[in-house]
Amino acid sequence: MGSDSRDVEQVIEELRAQGVDVVRVSYSDLIGVDRGRDVLIDELRTATGHHGLAFCRAVYHTTPMGDVVPVQGGIEAGLPDITVRPDLSTLTPMPWEPNALWCIGDAFLPDGSAAPESPRSVVRRVSDLLGSLGLTAIVGPELEYFVCEPDGGSPAGYRRYADATGNVYVVGRKGDPQGLLLKTLRSLRDARLQVTAANHEFSGGQFEINLNHSELVDAADRAFRLKSAVQEIMRHEGMLATFMAKPFNDEGGSGFHLHVSLADAAGTNVFGDPQGEHGLSDTGRHAIAGILAHAPALAAILNPTINSYKRFGPDTLAPWLIDWGLDNRSAMVRVPPDRGPGARMEVRLGDATANPYLAMAAVAAAIYVGVRDEVELGQPLEGYGYDPESAPMLPMRLPEALDALQADTVLAEALGEYFVSSYLAYKRNEVERFERYVTDWEFREYAYHL
Repeated sequence: MGSDSRDVEQVIEELRAQGVDVVRVSYSDLIGVDRGRDVLIDELRTATGHHGLAFCRAVYHTTPMGDVVPVQGGIEAGLPDITVRPDLSTLTPMPWEPNALWCIGDAFLPDGSAAPESPRSVVRRVSDLLGSLGLTAIVGPELEYFVCEPDGGSPAGYRRYADATGNVYVVGRKGDPQGLLLKTLRSLRDARLQVTAANHEFSGGQFEINLNHSELVDAADRAFRLKSAVQEIMRHEGMLATFMAKPFNDEGGSGFHLHVSLADAAGTNVFGDPQGEHGLSDTGRHAIAGILAHAPALAAILNPTINSYKRFGPDTLAPWLIDWGLDNRSAMVRVPPDRGPGARMEVRLGDATANPYLAMAAVAAAIYVGVRDEVELGQPLEGYGYDPESAPMLPMRLPEALDALQADTVLAEALGEYFVSSYLAYKRNEVERFERYVTDWEFREYAYHL
């Protein structure tokens, strides 16, 4: 659907005939939180018009605790507005909210230009850059998360749902006694998010949902909506769904893996080549090499929290080194055995905390640079990939990753320098706040004896 006035009138009439009376317009802030507004359909004309829906621009710079971080365009500019307009082409059902539909909003500055720190603007920018090379990124996201149930006796207020050991890849009520996963999968299907499958993961209360592959911006839209939807569906069940990278000391973390291929103008997968080394085309090899070359900076966006780096390490099946391998899950970039139309790479760097728009934009930007500059690819990892002598190590802390992003001017140019400077300011503030905060670990470690 378009968003001109004639189309809006048609949409309103169609929705009214379906018994729909509310449209939820949502958009992503810098860290992937779903911001927005529920709009009565009679007000949809105004929402799609020139004035749109007004929000304080500082929403992009607001912490999970509700504090506004001093980022350019926010406090120092007097807390100005942005305008968010619904993209009616993204209207989908919202099965967990009767008589309501859901769509993505686009953010604009007062001069009518796209807000440069808007994550959807960033991923569109990178999609256009790839388009200048005659390429389209096709992405299939995989997201893991934990479900937790309230526990008044826990310091955090929650405990892992169905917390039994050994339920790796089990199905049914054994690892999910309330049947939450099937309920979630069906709701996501009915929301037209193109989910394909879901399973219990390695840890107690941990699940994974896979999305079908599609063009970069669409895949980012659907992954963003999936995270929001899963959290909302679990709230309806009195549960907490968290995509936190590593919420528990005694269990592994949650990943956000991206299966990425490249298509030409005709829609043909050009990642593989039967005659190429390892069955990969030159384009595919340059794309992998771009990811490896910019991996330290990518970590700042794909592993965006202080907690993210507690997921890394040997024998975790999370990356530790900057390497690639052929069907090797201990490598940062895995090339599955499929070739021909199924040729692709699996970028295993990200954790589930990552903003889907920014994670996909960053990966695609590194691919763009790798293909544009014809970056050469080294040899694949052989064997189990946790020997620090075999490859450079990824950043092990968020400040190191932020330094790498700041130093990577090539990647910053592809992502947009205004966005990168805003993101760095926001995240450095996060590090500063953490370093001033007294943790439970510190009291336990020092208080009694010291």
